[in-house]
Amino acid sequence: MEKSMTLRQLLEKECVIAPCVYDCASARAAEMCGYKAIFLSGAELSMAMDGMPDLGILNLEELLWMTQRITEVSPLPLAVDIEDGFGGPLNVYRTCERMAKAGAMGVLLEDESAPGFARSVVEDNILPRDAYLAKIKAGVDALKGTDCLMMARTNVAIDTPEGMEEAIARALGALELGADMIVINRIKRLEEAKAVAQRVPGWKIYPDLNQDHGLPPVKIQDIEPLGFKYVTMHFMLKAAMAGMLEWGEHNFREQNNLYSLEQRPMGVAGQSAQPFFKPQQWLDFEAQYTGKHINFWGPSL
Repeated sequence: MEKSMTLRQLLEKECVIAPCVYDCASARAAEMCGYKAIFLSGAELSMAMDGMPDLGILNLEELLWMTQRITEVSPLPLAVDIEDGFGGPLNVYRTCERMAKAGAMGVLLEDESAPGFARSVVEDNILPRDAYLAKIKAGVDALKGTDCLMMARTNVAIDTPEGMEEAIARALGALELGADMIVINRIKRLEEAKAVAQRVPGWKIYPDLNQDHGLPPVKIQDIEPLGFKYVTMHFMLKAAMAGMLEWGEHNFREQNNLYSLEQRPMGVAGQSAQPFFKPQQWLDFEAQYTGKHINFWGPSL
């Protein structure tokens, strides 16, 4: 599938909101909703593919498998969460090289010593700065000459002055080594975003506009002037689960699927999701080889 533009080209034009997808169906939904870029979340993929929370169980081959499938069918530029890169600098080099070949236009590398979002609350689960930056350097070198961006993420806590200093030092170190973007993953307040922007130049990633716990909301128009050009959004898998649970409860209670048949999301009728995936376009494509024109909605012509 030919991309509409590279992720770099898109970022040069505007601030990008990228929903966190986990398969081809969620990528298609993001496209239909109007999003211009997508992000393959390791946590969402771990739950969808392996049926487990994000405990670092997801492996490189699973991540590559899904990356290739999404990039084959989606025109949206895809960035990928590569966790800790699946090992040391050599592993990171190979991971980044293979991701770029698979069509990824961005890779997000973090500094956890033991991958997995479920462990991210453990404060000592952070690599020493020099070990992390060595992996960033390996990834940057692997991506030279490709359209794939290096996105450097730190999970260092910033609720103390010392923590903020360390997070900023890691971000600056990554940029000096050639990273294209940085993300300080613990940012939750506009004041924190402003403090980072004052000292960290270039493109930055904001981790989800999902304020709660009584914090004031952060808006795109507030952070874009500060250099935050890419915003992740985790909601796709939860939305899918919510829909399946709602429709499933109705259909189980009624012992038929009339409830789902009656629903018309985005005007799509029927009981199958096939209409979401342009069946007529594929049938028309096949017809140039078979000479047989099939109408998805009716008898063959």
